[in-house]
Amino acid sequence: MTATQLVLLEGGPDDLPQVWALPPGGCTEPIKIPRRNAYEHFEFAHTHRVLHGEAMPVYRWVHRTYIAE
Repeated sequence: MTATQLVLLEGGPDDLPQVWALPPGGCTEPIKIPRRNAYEHFEFAHTHRVLHGEAMPVYRWVHRTYIAE
């Protein structure tokens, strides 16, 4: 069983948490987070930051797309 990967989110809406849990197995692709009537897109910033003694990959907000009805 693979542990959940935690990443740091940088930028984007203020109401998103700073730490985000990826599904088991991690992720190297952009992260797409559903929020209200849109998706917030984050990409790996090719850096890590230490938070609470753990080095976490940093994902930066790049854009928002709206959900089509």
